[in-house]
Amino acid sequence: MSTMTAVTIAAPRQPVLDRTVAMRLAAEEYARFGAALRQLSPEDWQKPTCNTGWDVRAMAGHVLGMTHMSASLLEQTRQMRQAHRRGGVFIDALTALQVERNAALSPTDLLDRLARLAPKAVRGRRRMPTLMRRRPMPEKQFINPPEPETWSYAYLVDVILTRDPWMHRSDLAEATGRPMQLTADHDGVLVADVVTEWAGRHGQPCSVRLTGPAGGTWTFGDGGPEVEMDAVDFCRVLSGRGIPGGLLETAVPF
Repeated sequence: MSTMTAVTIAAPRQPVLDRTVAMRLAAEEYARFGAALRQLSPEDWQKPTCNTGWDVRAMAGHVLGMTHMSASLLEQTRQMRQAHRRGGVFIDALTALQVERNAALSPTDLLDRLARLAPKAVRGRRRMPTLMRRRPMPEKQFINPPEPETWSYAYLVDVILTRDPWMHRSDLAEATGRPMQLTADHDGVLVADVVTEWAGRHGQPCSVRLTGPAGGTWTFGDGGPEVEMDAVDFCRVLSGRGIPGGLLETAVPF
């Protein structure tokens, strides 16, 4: 007689945002990132960022590379194949590849390509077939140790590919000292999605009050600690940019 042990396999993480809202946010974020780059002085492009080894120019090259990957299935296949060949942590290999491939572009050429590719990236993300959206990505993601997690392609396309340029836009503001454009109808929606996901990840009662144009207030359960801080700073801490403490040690991917 044999016995069997049931194994619970977590379902791939899915987006919570409505798909139409997610694509509106995507289009606006590409536009805001490009606008922020156009405000830079020649000296700003050489300033270091909090991303190890990247100055502003390299960070912009990464965002352009990710935009290009979203705009073209052929380019996506090419980048992923080359990143896998490099070995190591996949996302590190992919972003390094994007920086290297765009390193020779002048700021003007980079801006022109970003403006040309951004609408195509939104269309490509919007048109991903439902069957593909439901599928799990092959690469495991290590967000909160010790267990890795699996994402659906929908979560990548609707959520992460917009959070990534948004967070780098905040990196740009920090590196150059230039203000980050923030509004409740765009940044506030992004932040609210982050807060909700964060609360679901740690699963503890708490209350949150985030200040600034992208802020708001949330209550999860009864009692628990209170978190009060600037909305952008809150997201930066959860992304690994800052010193977390308490519930803020629960990371959220960007």
